Amino acid sequence: MLDINTIVTNPEVLKEMIEKRGLESAKIVDELHDIINRKRKLQKEADTLRAERNRVSKEIGILKSKKEDASELMNSMRHVGDKIKEIQEHLEVEERRMVDLNLSLPNLLQEDVPLGKSEKENVTIRTYGEKPKFDFKPMPHFEIGEKLGILDFERGIKIAGSRAYTYRGLAASLERALMNFMMDANTREFGYEETWVPMVVNDDSMTTTGQYPKFKDEYYRIDKDHLNLIPTAEVPLTNLYRDEIIPEANLPIHVTAFTSCFRREAGAHGKDTRGLIRVHQFQKIELVKFCKPEDSEKEHHAMLDNVEQLLQRLGLHYKVLLLCSGDTSGSSSKTYDLEVWMPGLGRYLEISSVSNFLDFQARRGKIRYKGSDKKNHLVHTINGSGLALGRAMAAILENYQTEDGKFAIPECLQKYMP
Repeated sequence: MLDINTIVTNPEVLKEMIEKRGLESAKIVDELHDIINRKRKLQKEADTLRAERNRVSKEIGILKSKKEDASELMNSMRHVGDKIKEIQEHLEVEERRMVDLNLSLPNLLQEDVPLGKSEKENVTIRTYGEKPKFDFKPMPHFEIGEKLGILDFERGIKIAGSRAYTYRGLAASLERALMNFMMDANTREFGYEETWVPMVVNDDSMTTTGQYPKFKDEYYRIDKDHLNLIPTAEVPLTNLYRDEIIPEANLPIHVTAFTSCFRREAGAHGKDTRGLIRVHQFQKIELVKFCKPEDSEKEHHAMLDNVEQLLQRLGLHYKVLLLCSGDTSGSSSKTYDLEVWMPGLGRYLEISSVSNFLDFQARRGKIRYKGSDKKNHLVHTINGSGLALGRAMAAILENYQTEDGKFAIPECLQKYMP
């Protein structure tokens, strides 16, 4: 959600940003501008009528105190009261429409976000390590896992349908080792507070982080209870402070959580139908920060560094991309993607996104802090995957595979294995 003042004072800048994102919703800005002007006129009319009612009420009081007839003035005020009520009803309709339209607008992009229409125009910032070399043709992770009997897709599909899976033996232990390794680094070294959060959330929570209302059909919803399965722990973690005012001394706040995540994968028909890449349920460790606006750029890069350290310790070759305007999510002002090399698939695979939302989510969720000036200010929120465990496992299987169809365990995980 954007600041209404931005829409009023800089409509053309906002339209330009929407066009950079490759969206066709610039007309919404004009409609919002019209609504705001109508609201101002209605509010002015209502204020004038209230002032008139207050003035006449005093006259009525004076007449009554003198035992004089005030019926004519009282009848005229009934008409004024009805008019004020009518205007108020119109104002409420305009307010709801304004909020709905504002919720459909994307976040403002930061100035250094490159212009582009699709992922093809994302900019590589840096790379780490080199692609592993094999004396044999590397297999994709799902073939390795199936041959070793540790990835069981057939039984997963039997239990839950398409894009489901089960881990057996070594794979189950490896995901648990990955979780412990990452959570230990996040909490003991990087300064995040370990947090346990619900894996179902209400609609207000989904609205705060930007999933609702625009993308409501993309997530699993329990209509009877008005609850939703979380697509990422970003949702409950960010909503920890919804409708709260945080003491300035408590900032920045860094939290992390390990959860299952649930996505319908709408629009992914025919894409990565085998393996652990696009599934309906997966486990992920999420990182979320709340900070003052002047610190958000620094905190964004610090989180990116945290995620890179995890990949480096796992010994995985990866690259960091700055997403272009057309590939940046609507809620984000700037996003870095980390893509790990998958020798079996023969391509890079996104394994983490680290995004700065500025005050976009905070405005939706009314997440504020009390500044030294005794005023309430919106915080900035930042989040990233640290990491998606299924994709991390797939990367290990492919990058550490051996000619005999097995794979090695990265040194940093060995102490966590049974």
